[in-house]
Amino acid sequence: MFSFIVKGGPVMLPIILGSIIGLAIVIERFWVFRGMRLNTFDFIQSVFRNIKEGKIKEALSTCDRFIHHPLGVIFKIGIERRNLPLERLEKVLEQAGNNQIQKLEKYLGALVTIVGIEPLLGFLGTITGLIRAFMSWEQAGANVTVSLLAAGIYEAMLTTAAGLIVAIPLYLCYNYFISRIKSVSNELSNHCIQLLEVIAETKEGKGA
Repeated sequence: MFSFIVKGGPVMLPIILGSIIGLAIVIERFWVFRGMRLNTFDFIQSVFRNIKEGKIKEALSTCDRFIHHPLGVIFKIGIERRNLPLERLEKVLEQAGNNQIQKLEKYLGALVTIVGIEPLLGFLGTITGLIRAFMSWEQAGANVTVSLLAAGIYEAMLTTAAGLIVAIPLYLCYNYFISRIKSVSNELSNHCIQLLEVIAETKEGKGA
């Protein structure tokens, strides 16, 4: 492996650096999403039942047990500020949801940048490798041999392969994270509407 890196030339260094950073981001994000385990149906049913029965402390306690999940965070904020006018509460929940989505998107901008740059670095290595091969050819003239051209060709092929090998799996991971975030975002929107309805019904019941 070390010999391949050496034959790939200096462009291999930023490619390897990008792969290390990208792998670190992927592992960190997988760890975050892995910790977001929640039986959504049981959670919202428990919270809504407690709110309707006036057991606010129990509802907040349920949210605290799932504070690692965006839904637990947002429901807690909504319950704590349930006395706000509904229009104001809706905006508060929307802002809280946006904050949670931004946390889930953390480092993904850097990841997609690495995905875009890695193939370009590979192509750059292809160009520098071909330049190196043609310079060797020019210097050797009619006495050119395969061994003289091999170094430049190695650099051209290895950097292209390395850039794609790094970019492809990182791109798949990026798409997976984006799909999970979209799913969580839709989930938050739907259940926050339900939470507002439950709070509105509770206020109406108290008014009556």
